[in-house]
Amino acid sequence: MNFFLETLKVTILLVYYLLESLVFLVVPRRKKNVSGEIVLITGAGSGLGRHLAVKFASLGATLVLWDINQEGLNYTVRLAKENGAGRVHSYICDCSKRQDVYRVADQVKKEVGDVSILINNAGIVTGKRFLDSPDALLEKTMEVNTMAHFWTYKAFLPAMIATNHGHLVSIASTAGHCGGSQLSDYCASKFAAVGFAESIDIEMRILRKTGVKTTIVCPYVINTGMFDGLKIKWPHTLPILDSEYVAERIITAVRQNQEVLFIPRILYVLFFFKSFLPVKASVLLLDYFGNFDIMNTFKGRPKKE
Repeated sequence: MNFFLETLKVTILLVYYLLESLVFLVVPRRKKNVSGEIVLITGAGSGLGRHLAVKFASLGATLVLWDINQEGLNYTVRLAKENGAGRVHSYICDCSKRQDVYRVADQVKKEVGDVSILINNAGIVTGKRFLDSPDALLEKTMEVNTMAHFWTYKAFLPAMIATNHGHLVSIASTAGHCGGSQLSDYCASKFAAVGFAESIDIEMRILRKTGVKTTIVCPYVINTGMFDGLKIKWPHTLPILDSEYVAERIITAVRQNQEVLFIPRILYVLFFFKSFLPVKASVLLLDYFGNFDIMNTFKGRPKKE
């Protein structure tokens, strides 16, 4: 195909895709049925992971729940069963350890079956300035927030490719698109998680595995306890998000095969501006929205959790 024809083709498709996205802003996409799907959620023992488990349970999915906290897992299992879950399987797994992920993944395949919806939700935050962050904590952040995604994909993606059916969900963050003070390791890990998920999505398209979907979730701060102590400068514009609401939005995005989800919606506008504004202008906006000082009052989740 020569340059003119290919350029014409791309232009027509570009206009079509833009119009399609505008239509779906008004007309909701049809939601797929997740009943009977095997859904694995990491970090399911508390917070967002727990809400996701409960909501998938009410939709008839088979749940596979991972966490390092046995007590938290037990409570999530109980809630899931109370909300209609037929099959719930829980496993202690340290997602920061590759061999632990592979070992528990093999156990899941034998005891439950092939995972068809994988939700990488487990995450940690140090909350210190870079030079004050111990090396061990910097490594741990990358192991949990990024490297764990490598190992879970290695474990469960082959079966999805074989059947051309599955869904990969990365719970990333707005910190995966914008740097922040006292968040250097966290932002680095989330930038990596976003880039990794996008790359796998491209690989699936090249392999023509159109049945393997990807959803990258980038929320603002969620009230899970992970970022306890944060003070929001303009809460009416960029509020701390309710975890149950975020879980509902995520499940809707998964059921509609939405590739990228920013929460709240104003983030679509802010990151659009960030893509072309001068650096000084972007920094000005960050300061205006309080991102310079947001971590000054950070406490984080109690150690027992």
